[in-house]
Amino acid sequence: MSGFLEELLGEKLVTGGGEEVDVHSLGARGISLLGLYFGCSLSAPCAQLSASLAAFYGRLRGDAAAGPGAGAGAGAAAEPEPRRRLEIVFVSSDQDQRQWQDFVRDMPWLALPYKEKHRKLKLWNKYRISNIPSLIFLDATTGKVVCRNGLLVIRDDPEGLEFPWGPKPFREVIAGPLLRNNGQSLESSSLEGSHVGVYFSAHWCPPCRSLTRVLVESYRKIKEAGQKFEIIFVSADRSEESFKQYFSEMPWLAVPYTDEARRSRLNRLYGIQGIPTLIVLDPQGEVITRQGRVEVLNDEDCREFPWHPKPVLELSDSNAVQLNEGPCLVLFVDSEDDGESEAAKQLIQPIAEKIIAKYKAKEEEAPLLFFVAGEDDMTDSLRDYTNLPEAAPLLTILDMSARAKYVMDVEEITPAIVEAFVNDFLAEKLKPEPI
Repeated sequence: MSGFLEELLGEKLVTGGGEEVDVHSLGARGISLLGLYFGCSLSAPCAQLSASLAAFYGRLRGDAAAGPGAGAGAGAAAEPEPRRRLEIVFVSSDQDQRQWQDFVRDMPWLALPYKEKHRKLKLWNKYRISNIPSLIFLDATTGKVVCRNGLLVIRDDPEGLEFPWGPKPFREVIAGPLLRNNGQSLESSSLEGSHVGVYFSAHWCPPCRSLTRVLVESYRKIKEAGQKFEIIFVSADRSEESFKQYFSEMPWLAVPYTDEARRSRLNRLYGIQGIPTLIVLDPQGEVITRQGRVEVLNDEDCREFPWHPKPVLELSDSNAVQLNEGPCLVLFVDSEDDGESEAAKQLIQPIAEKIIAKYKAKEEEAPLLFFVAGEDDMTDSLRDYTNLPEAAPLLTILDMSARAKYVMDVEEITPAIVEAFVNDFLAEKLKPEPI
């Protein structure tokens, strides 16, 4: 276990009081669950979370009365109780060391040292953290993500009775009555044999309302084509009245607004960090894509339903948001001709498939997304924003969160060049340029 933890966190962590703790000691203490808390001292929501998380952490470990850092570096004198086999590590985005020190001083858990900025950034990218505060739980032995939305765990299970909060099958989480907007109630068993879209949305959210209008048409086309498909609306509305008003526009099913526990469990299951989000499931309840929003907007005729992920995407207005999710390889080509873009995709695809398969075998997200960019306004804006040369073909890796770019400007792009470029990036052999 300590090997995985050291690879993830480095050799040393620190307590709120500034004492160093060897990461391998976590293994000796029998830690089975690791929480990564992503936050910043300047964020009021992070300050609020820290207070509630401290109480939660103390209850779970049985040391609520202890001072900051209590037990964090202790040895393995006794086998810990199952509910105490939890450790939390704070991963900060602070840019000022004094502010960071003031913020971590009262934390009873551990933190990555302030100087470990590169490692912090790698963790933000690895787990695709898009907002703060965020709290995810990992199996400390395997590194697998157990729960992507720990904030809801604290709210829904304040005593830790469901520890370690592992994922449950969709069929189990969705079990119960579902509604149609005419008041008809159906049992969730009616979903059997269907592809399912789990739609997290709210009336107060303008992008949600825009997507809903498109999704209504997509739903109609898929049903008319004879496909077994159902959508389940999981509301984030602020009142039942708003829910009813919004749901009246939808021809599909919904989790009852009054069933807050089930709505929360679905948010936890899929680690929802923002809306609108459309998760598309196969008939067995396994995730096909978390990018249903992008797929619906890109495929108005629904010809590619159920939208199995493509190894390489063609950059567009609707999928450009994914550039912010982590490092992205973008191959710029010099033609609006579809043939040129298709040839570029075919060049990259074997490398992308290889990387995706490697990380899927480890049940991890691939560390790169892959795009081809032609000549259009979106590409021009991206080049301007990242200060890229006008050359084409141009092979790049863009890391928006790190504000870093890696550029290979050669006359001819070959599969061998792409693969070497990717491997050098993953091995951290490339020198970044600032964006």
